Amino acid sequence: MASPTGKIRFKAKLLRPSEPADAVWLFLVLPKAASAKLPARSMVSVEGMFAGQPFQATLEPDGEGSHWLKVDDALRKLAGVEAGAMVALEMAPVDKEPEPEVPADVRKAFAAHPDALATWQDITPVARRDWIHWITSGKKAETRVKRIATACDMLASGKRRACCFDRSGRYSRGNMGAPRAAD
Repeated sequence: MASPTGKIRFKAKLLRPSEPADAVWLFLVLPKAASAKLPARSMVSVEGMFAGQPFQATLEPDGEGSHWLKVDDALRKLAGVEAGAMVALEMAPVDKEPEPEVPADVRKAFAAHPDALATWQDITPVARRDWIHWITSGKKAETRVKRIATACDMLASGKRRACCFDRSGRYSRGNMGAPRAAD
């Protein structure tokens, strides 16, 4: 089934993040016109071509009304591009949302909370992605521990959606946004 959004084509500059200094990944920010064609201002999973190489990824909001793409080292090498290059992309939203990767500490917590796990298994991949993002977006280790416990309690009571965070990144820039580019 074809995506109702259709193919989105654009070029963007590949950037190196300023932090961490030893990052092997790169990123790019979608032009606002390309991002405007996506179905949401929040995270959107897409598939397509990156500099001639097939890819699938979840775009994140940049906090400015657009999206950004993290380009892992494997895709960068396959495409044969480096930081500073202008790359051609073609993408469309995926027809079926992929399952998010569940961090080991979250899996362990769910294993100890069968009621939370039951709700977790019954919610959509997008809802699971939002829970994971909420849990992992805290800056301190103790915040993450608290959020895992809170998520287990809320899921065990039947709560299906993580709440109280801005999925677009526009209003709570501490949780979402494109990395700062290195000079």
